[in-house]
Amino acid sequence: MGIGKDVRKERIINRETGKIVIVPMDHGVTVGPIKGLINLPKTVDLVSKGGANAVVEHVGMVGQGHRRYGRDIGLIVHLSGSTALSPSPNRKVLVCSVERAVRVGADAVSIHVNIGAENEGEMFEAFGKVSEAADYWGMPLLAMVYPRGPKVDNEKDVENVKIAARVGAELGADIVKVPYTGSPETFKEVVSGSPIPVVIAGGSKLSDEDTLKMVEGAMQAGAAGLSMGRNAFQHDNPVLLVSAACAIVHEGKAVKEAMKILNGEA
Repeated sequence: MGIGKDVRKERIINRETGKIVIVPMDHGVTVGPIKGLINLPKTVDLVSKGGANAVVEHVGMVGQGHRRYGRDIGLIVHLSGSTALSPSPNRKVLVCSVERAVRVGADAVSIHVNIGAENEGEMFEAFGKVSEAADYWGMPLLAMVYPRGPKVDNEKDVENVKIAARVGAELGADIVKVPYTGSPETFKEVVSGSPIPVVIAGGSKLSDEDTLKMVEGAMQAGAAGLSMGRNAFQHDNPVLLVSAACAIVHEGKAVKEAMKILNGEA
């Protein structure tokens, strides 16, 4: 690995803990200007204040989310997309290049691949091209890999998630993001099968306690952190929610202690 990747990784990963808390904000392409993403600079400032290490944005929003005041935060530019209106929403296509991400100041890039989808082969081909370009430019690559398709009955099934994590590693990602399998015991199998850091997806909206229990379980299993979108940026208080999650990820706090942070008691 070249020095470029090492330097950029330090901008998206906590240097002291080696762990990472990402807040993806790429949802606008998929579902439009939902709550929390209408005023992107404000939301980026809030999650940054809470201690998030990086955010994920599409290239056209970089001028919004990173022209602001407040604490610095890592920038991951997302390279793929599809909309909820598409007849094949699981079909992700490249909408940006690594080179363009370099030009707009990215600290890392990310790509979304749905294994099991009908166009899995096309997404793998795109993954390979992005992986090669990211290696050339010294750009860390986050692969968001989900089991989704006709043969996938449960995208959180441990056997499916183990394949997803391994695909990320095999095709050259530096970090892989996958669904949480529901328990530390099963997620340990996912982590042990991946030679690169594994982070969990936040998934659909959950209660505060369930969100933090999920984070705690993933960290107990050996995860490198989390990538949590709507549960963070749509929260009534994103600063405290992210602070609570960071306490678990970076400080090893238990859910009970993290809930006190969330409730403003610590």
